[in-house]
Amino acid sequence: MHRVAISRTGLYTPPESISNQELVTAFNQFAEWDNHQHAAAIAAGTRQPIPPSSVEFIEKASGIKRRYVMEKSGVLDPQRMYPRFRARPDHEISMMAEIGVAAAKDALLRAGKQASDVDGLICAAANMQRAYPAMAVEIQTALGIKGFGFDMNVACSSATFGIDMAVNAVRTGAARAILVVNPEITSPHLAWKDRDCHFIFGDVCTAILVERLDNAPAGAFEVLGTRLLTTFSNNIRNNAGFMSRSEDRNPDDRDQLFYQEGRKVFKEVCPMAAEHIASHLAEHALSPTGVRRYWLHQANLGMNQLIARKLLGRDATADDAPVILDEFGNTASAGSVIAFHRHHEDIAPGEVGVICSFGAGYSIGSVVVRRT
Repeated sequence: MHRVAISRTGLYTPPESISNQELVTAFNQFAEWDNHQHAAAIAAGTRQPIPPSSVEFIEKASGIKRRYVMEKSGVLDPQRMYPRFRARPDHEISMMAEIGVAAAKDALLRAGKQASDVDGLICAAANMQRAYPAMAVEIQTALGIKGFGFDMNVACSSATFGIDMAVNAVRTGAARAILVVNPEITSPHLAWKDRDCHFIFGDVCTAILVERLDNAPAGAFEVLGTRLLTTFSNNIRNNAGFMSRSEDRNPDDRDQLFYQEGRKVFKEVCPMAAEHIASHLAEHALSPTGVRRYWLHQANLGMNQLIARKLLGRDATADDAPVILDEFGNTASAGSVIAFHRHHEDIAPGEVGVICSFGAGYSIGSVVVRRT
């Protein structure tokens, strides 16, 4: 068995950003128009008016201040409120593959490695552009990696579950190195017309190079262990799929996009995540207070604060558990990886950290790492 490390990470940031004020302006224009269109039903009490949104509401509910997107004009058009993407022909690289290649190249460059040093690629994401051929194989081929590639989806825990798969492949000798790529183009599946969630998601792509510790560059993070957990819940869901057409579903039906019972998710996931992390650390004879840094899933500031408080017995500082969702929004599986990517340079050799994500499923994945 080989010792395994997260060698380096890579990041692709989309070209456009939407501030809360921009989003609120567009949403409120839509709400005013929609309420006017249905004024009779609202007056009759058969339809509820859409309440306005506000910057204060968004920041109090989530901690998000802006988010990156692949295209913003469609999102900010009150008569549309979803991105405008150009349909790409089959001979042209797909959008998810394009940003996956960019993030993967960033990770390889930072590690001083070439495609020839990598034996496989896992595309682990919550929002796949298509069913087949696999996004991973397209990214793998575009990079020139010989070996294998496959897709996996465990919603917002996809990245940590992908790291687990990669660690096991490298540890057993099935591969020297695996790239885990997380292209999260979340903007097309967000219900931008729903006040309760129109501010949540942003687009991004991350990549993680997992390889044998003896091949990793100085400053890599040895993976001490990974731990996965799933338990079924309907509280976060998206019913869109290839069966929708056969069910004569309208693609604009509310359940064909992301929807959730936010309060239930908060109440149920926070204690689960804290217990998961604490018990994982105990397996390695580590205590939560002995961890140098927590790179947590970036879904909601309040969730991260509560989980960290349960682990540390006090309020966490930005040094204990850095936050990036104020800039990026919820980026599904990529959030904890962005936090790690942005906030790891100051970790000293021998110090321990935890990468953890949690989301629909429910699913929770944790990775305990130590700086070399």
